[in-house]
Amino acid sequence: MTAVRETVRGLLELTRPVNVIAASVLTFIGAFVAGGVTEYPLEVGAAVAATGLAVGAGNAINDYFDREIDRINQPERAIPRGAVSPRGALVFSIVLFVAAVGLALTLPVLALAIAGINLVALVAYTEFFKGLPGLGNALVAYLVGSTFLFGAAAVGDVWPAVTLAILAAVATVTREIVKDVEDVSGDREEGLNTLPIAVGERRALVIAAVVLVAGVLASPLPYFLEYFGVTYLFVVLPAVLVMLGGMVRSFDDPTSGQTLLKYGMFLAAVAFIAGRVALEFGW
Repeated sequence: MTAVRETVRGLLELTRPVNVIAASVLTFIGAFVAGGVTEYPLEVGAAVAATGLAVGAGNAINDYFDREIDRINQPERAIPRGAVSPRGALVFSIVLFVAAVGLALTLPVLALAIAGINLVALVAYTEFFKGLPGLGNALVAYLVGSTFLFGAAAVGDVWPAVTLAILAAVATVTREIVKDVEDVSGDREEGLNTLPIAVGERRALVIAAVVLVAGVLASPLPYFLEYFGVTYLFVVLPAVLVMLGGMVRSFDDPTSGQTLLKYGMFLAAVAFIAGRVALEFGW
């Protein structure tokens, strides 16, 4: 019984529940910004569930391919510590992928197309792009940003979510570069050529900072494009400050820095919701 509990716990860990919830929320926000949550509740539910399943599957397949790197960088993860076998992780990810595709088939054509592209990208990232300087970071950034597009497409109007997708992608590029700095020892051991390995850790952090500042400067755009009310500006300010603080801290402590960047992204998601609500009520 103890072994079974440990395996179930390991499978749950493979999905990265926090990431699953975060991506699902972003999909919901995309639908919310597009104004289709109340009109298309079944489609929104299917899109949110499909996102969660796909992200869980992608994280599981990532751990399958990264199992040797994780023995160095993250030995407490499910596969290195023996809670889940590599084959078990692979089968689990396939089951989740199949379930995600089944739900996506119930959605409009554009949403289905985004889902198909993303499923291919999730696998391609780990197998082909993760170790390429900048390209792997850009692909992950697209995947995060596309959750907004997926939610909006599920209710038939993708354009209101485009700006949000771009801003989310910018923030994600920053965090992914910082994560690569954090993991540089294991990545170098495995022969990966990530951005910090290719150009140096400090230079990679400077690139990340420049990208983040560009995103911060662009953050008021949803208000000026009239996607959100003025409340958005007040709520997004703390998110921006947290992300900038995380970037500064990353130069001394990449681990805590990228954690702050993640919190800042969550706060930004709250700002998106508050902005839409404010617009609905004319605030």
